[in-house]
Amino acid sequence: MSTSLQERMWDFMREEVFPAEPVWAAHLREHGEHSYPPVMEKLKASARDRGLWNLFLPAVSGLSNAEYAPIAEITGWSPVIAPEAINCQAPDTGNMETLALFGTDEQKKKWLEPLLAGEIRSAFAMTEPGVASSDATNISTRIVRGGDHYVITGRKWWISGSADERCQVFIVMGKTDPTAPTHRQQSMVLVPRGAPGLTIERHLPIFGYQDQHGHSELVFDAVRVPAANLLAGEGDGFTIAQARLGPGRIHHAMRALGMAERALALMVRRAGERVAFGQRLADNPVVQQLIADSRMDIDQARLLVQHTARLIDQRGAKAARGEVSQIKVVAPAVATRVVDRAIEVFGGAGVSDDLPLAYFYAWARVLRIVDGPDAVHRRTVAREELRRERPFVG
Repeated sequence: MSTSLQERMWDFMREEVFPAEPVWAAHLREHGEHSYPPVMEKLKASARDRGLWNLFLPAVSGLSNAEYAPIAEITGWSPVIAPEAINCQAPDTGNMETLALFGTDEQKKKWLEPLLAGEIRSAFAMTEPGVASSDATNISTRIVRGGDHYVITGRKWWISGSADERCQVFIVMGKTDPTAPTHRQQSMVLVPRGAPGLTIERHLPIFGYQDQHGHSELVFDAVRVPAANLLAGEGDGFTIAQARLGPGRIHHAMRALGMAERALALMVRRAGERVAFGQRLADNPVVQQLIADSRMDIDQARLLVQHTARLIDQRGAKAARGEVSQIKVVAPAVATRVVDRAIEVFGGAGVSDDLPLAYFYAWARVLRIVDGPDAVHRRTVAREELRRERPFVG
């Protein structure tokens, strides 16, 4: 089944997604960087017809994480358009998983169903400017119960999706009880767009790029939401966050490798066409090494991600914690190196907007921060290794 899906996904990419890239870019130039290009609705309709829809969610698609992983990699060849076209775009994927796992029937009907239908988008508001949010226990936003409502006060930033008017709900993490044990202080609530007191202060660029959906700074000034908007129970926020991030890191890692594969494909084409000092770049030993190192880097990283996906399928995200941290470090680092090599082979063209390489480089570097910086994940890997039992030492 997975192989057939991969073939159908490649057909979709070649026939519709890649041709849509210049159409998408032209619309944003003409109508504004956060406007919504109509071509996406055509792509989404086609994806549904092709049976390429909500593939990330096992309960809906029937796919395991290991079966979905190669699909995620293919979408990484066009990371701005392809994931959304098949309704498998972050942060919606993680938010849908969260609602599926922890939402009430009413919450699922109001938010999960339209998200699964691709009618709205969503955001996950955890990161804050005033604290080291790589340690989620630092979260300072307050969520205070007042009668039949919760009142939210705080500031968030780098909240992906907020600039798009289709983003209709925010999953907000904050502290409900600062006196509780460290990992029981946090809770999550659903905040609709337009709630009084919620202000989108600004949209933050990534290395100068403004994504269509945006990454924004938000202010919650005594925002009131019904108590029924609480996800799971008070104090469950940290548990929800950990459950949300496991499979999502598989998706990010494989999309990063998809970007690396496209960068390598462009590098190979350039090496075969470009002549310098009387020979093709492809015949230059230095360029050959860049190509060979890229091939080996990608293949090693892919095997690690596939292993992690199978482990999550077999034993759950918690049991794969160390491996998830490994791929979170390895895959973006590989993508960054491969894209950098491709830029080297292209020279000035590589850092222009004529190719996707400059954007790929920026986004690959950002992925080394998203969902926790490399240093935090290296610490997790080290701790797992220090606890590991050895069959023999000596």
